Amino acid sequence: MTNDTTDTPVAERLAGTNAGIVERHDLNETLSIVRVRPDNGRIPDFKPGQFVTLGLPKPLTPAIAARLAGRPGVVPMVRRAYSVASSPRETDTLELFVVLIETGKLTPLLWRRDFPNRVFLEDVAKGEFTLDSVPDGQNLVMISTGTGIAPFVSMLRTYRGQNRWRQLVIINGVRRVSDLGYRAELEAVSREDPTVRYVPIVSRPDAGGWDRLCGRVQVMLDDTLCQEHAGLCLDPRSCHVFLCGNPAMIDEMELLLQKRGFRTHTAQTPGNIHFERYW
Repeated sequence: MTNDTTDTPVAERLAGTNAGIVERHDLNETLSIVRVRPDNGRIPDFKPGQFVTLGLPKPLTPAIAARLAGRPGVVPMVRRAYSVASSPRETDTLELFVVLIETGKLTPLLWRRDFPNRVFLEDVAKGEFTLDSVPDGQNLVMISTGTGIAPFVSMLRTYRGQNRWRQLVIINGVRRVSDLGYRAELEAVSREDPTVRYVPIVSRPDAGGWDRLCGRVQVMLDDTLCQEHAGLCLDPRSCHVFLCGNPAMIDEMELLLQKRGFRTHTAQTPGNIHFERYW
């Protein structure tokens, strides 16, 4: 599904918003890739791996209305952080990979078909989940679950062809095949670029519809499977591992990697495990 709202009249703009969702592609009923364009035409400066904050005005309940009495111009917002999937070289829009959280406060509003495609976009990108601390020429293994793949897509789109890595492996674990965001793009890059490997893993494949790796991303800790599908082994002497997604996955992978000699990176102690807890 694609919605173009670039011509939304000013009078229809929601109070407190400063950007519009100008494109939306639904992968399934709970996943969508969206593009956001600021009204001023300038996206925030960002590095691949950083996130931006998206927001919508809160529904005006009697309690909120009472708190705002006598405070004209104040618009309470529901705000959530989203890693950017697009490259900083794309200067007109930001691409985000968004999952519907049924019990959430923001995404159910975004999924309503009758809701104006207007949002608040913070004008500053944040986050330290970047390649700044990683020297050139390393093997980079980027392990994600679900929409946690977004920052890795940004890194690939930005640094591909610049000798930033020796080998880049992007591993994405999902429940269903239809949850594999960016699959076509990543498969194409893997075919064209010998320095890039894409490894999708599905935990609940449809009957007869998936003949590749099944299970959780932790299966890649098996040296035989890792060598077969990623073309390398997880060696702390030559490899940096990036983790993004489900906090339980990150905690488990961090512990297992540490047992193999990897060390978690911090500002005070450089290491080769980097992670972003995505929710």
